[in-house]
Amino acid sequence: MKKFFFAVVLLLGMASSLSAEEYSWKAKWITKQDLQSETNSWLAFRKDVQIDKVPQSLVARIAADTRYWLWINGQLVVYEGGLKRGPSMGDGYYDKVEIAPYLQKGSNRISILVCFFGKSGFSHMSSGICAMIFDARCPEVEILSDKSWQASIQHGYGTASHRKTNHRLSESNIRYDANAFNFHWFDENQPERLGGALELPFAPGDAPMGKLVERPTPLWKDYGLKEYSSVRMSGDTLYCKLPYNCQFSPFLKVEAPAGKVISMKTDHDVVSGEKCVSAEYVTNDGVQDYENFGWMTGELMMYILPSDVKVLEVKFRETGYDTEFTGTFSCSDPFLNEYWNKAARTLYICMRDTYYDCPDRERAQWWGDEVNELNEAFYLLDRKADKLAYKGILELARWQKPTGELYAPIPCSNYFKELPMQILNSIGWYGYRNYWYYSGDDSFVAEVYPAIRKYLHEVWELDPDGLPIYRTGAWDWPDAGAHQDGHAQLHCWYYIALKAEALFAHMLGREADAKEIEAMMAKICESYNAKFWNGSAYVTPGFKDLPDDRAQALAVISGIASPDKYPAIKKVFEQRYNATTYMFPYVLDALYTMGEPQMALDRMRKMYPTIMKGDCSTLYEHWNYDGSCNHAWAGAGVISMVRQLAGVDALEPGYKSFSVKPQMGDLKWLKTGFDTNYGRIEVSLEKKGRRIEAIITVPEGTTCEAAGKVLTPGTHKVRI
Repeated sequence: MKKFFFAVVLLLGMASSLSAEEYSWKAKWITKQDLQSETNSWLAFRKDVQIDKVPQSLVARIAADTRYWLWINGQLVVYEGGLKRGPSMGDGYYDKVEIAPYLQKGSNRISILVCFFGKSGFSHMSSGICAMIFDARCPEVEILSDKSWQASIQHGYGTASHRKTNHRLSESNIRYDANAFNFHWFDENQPERLGGALELPFAPGDAPMGKLVERPTPLWKDYGLKEYSSVRMSGDTLYCKLPYNCQFSPFLKVEAPAGKVISMKTDHDVVSGEKCVSAEYVTNDGVQDYENFGWMTGELMMYILPSDVKVLEVKFRETGYDTEFTGTFSCSDPFLNEYWNKAARTLYICMRDTYYDCPDRERAQWWGDEVNELNEAFYLLDRKADKLAYKGILELARWQKPTGELYAPIPCSNYFKELPMQILNSIGWYGYRNYWYYSGDDSFVAEVYPAIRKYLHEVWELDPDGLPIYRTGAWDWPDAGAHQDGHAQLHCWYYIALKAEALFAHMLGREADAKEIEAMMAKICESYNAKFWNGSAYVTPGFKDLPDDRAQALAVISGIASPDKYPAIKKVFEQRYNATTYMFPYVLDALYTMGEPQMALDRMRKMYPTIMKGDCSTLYEHWNYDGSCNHAWAGAGVISMVRQLAGVDALEPGYKSFSVKPQMGDLKWLKTGFDTNYGRIEVSLEKKGRRIEAIITVPEGTTCEAAGKVLTPGTHKVRI
């Protein structure tokens, strides 16, 4: 079957969709002559190149299905390059790597190891072919992948025998047999030939590899090999404590006889009943070391050892998205400080190819998660983090179905489903709009606007009152928990999405669109208040249960609920706690909007401890330690901690101007700081009687409004 599939994709490659000239690629896609592109295949490629004069700069463009490692003259240049495929359906990404510093006059050996996932998942669409392309050109040097390269199947690599990963993951459990013939093919002193490479009969831009898009995010940050925090042996298992939950590759050095199987897994080996990533290593005879190239996550690494294997050394290599923890927060409440730190760690472990829902069970770009995560990043990380949100924004629009639906997770080829309320949030005020507003980057707006408009006006139908007709999509999913009164929530989400669309229409000069959208919003507001407001809460007519806190929150933050309704809505919040970790930040936003900071703080103190186990550095997915313990949507409380508790909010895109209007509740003091594209904002607040003494650092090129004053760049002390 796989041989047939390989032949089919080769034939598909004959039908060109985009010419190679459009991308200025001279190199060819290459593979191994007799490779059948089995799942979890590994290929080695090599080219010896003579260079008379080393250029000052030589940028290589490299793409592979799926991952690659690059050595030049025996020196590792890229540790795990490549992104999972899917800037749009059927297309892939390529990396740009500066290689001039690794070259030398005379002979140079370019060596590339490629891992082919060979199966699709919730975050990857396989091309069906294990292949790579390498294109490096400058006036002095030209290095191009073609049939002159050597190639070898790395038979040492295979799939671990004990089990498969769950269907959501495109990654396999890696087994490496050190007894297989895999000499150091990347060593510049190794003369043996690997075998011939095969040029594939399609150019970049053609199916099945599709269009190649430059990677919009940085290469992974490699923290190098590190020591575990502690190591202990119990029975046949070596337990190695990691300093925190992270993305890492395990390393070991042992003395052993040949043929012994060492199993490697973490305490996140099985999550919510789903099998995650693990590994196996088969020893050869003598002293040997091995690093597993399939990254894992967890707080505890376990090496399960045969009795006659002697461990000489164990380490781990942390890798991750290349960004820094630059956001800071501290206050008089130690609980909030702990929550901030765990939220930061959770966000970081949920970032790699995309924003993840979790890095163990799925590694998928669910957009409900991503809306929370991209907003958290403004206050926890440096601005390189914005590139990951930008990538996801374009992918969401580019994967739109011809019929108009937008769906997540993406990129994907085994789960094409829509969760309507998540999507309305994603393309709406808190998703697309907030990315533009807080980053200052509007470069995506013109491209995604047609997708937004098609989705809101062709997929959705309205009833005679102008309200959207309820749609369930893949399944009825207003929130991750109790699905109470979803109709009351839906109309608000649709209104919030229209609100963002109207803003973008004005930005693009589409005033006729904006006028139409604003008329729709006015009708929804009128009809919703007439139909759903019962005098004490927003409730769907005929709904028998108590009012839902999420419906009240959405009515407030959308602007549908007028301030005269706030006292009644406040009473609902005093009684109802339906919102899960996903929707909880929108409830907090509503409480601050109503001027109830103490209720917001009390709600955080009541609920967030139930996702914060003391021995876990990251946050749980659901209340009461349910689900995985690394879901970054649960960290979205940090957003209101900055924007509303500290009161530091943007007045113009990118924080070109901002205000400081704190709602501190019972906190005695608070300090926070975060990076913007204009520079760093720092705010220190301390209560002095009925007033707050504030020290505010205003970056160059910005202004701040505080205490009725306009503050210019510099550090200011004011009383609020």
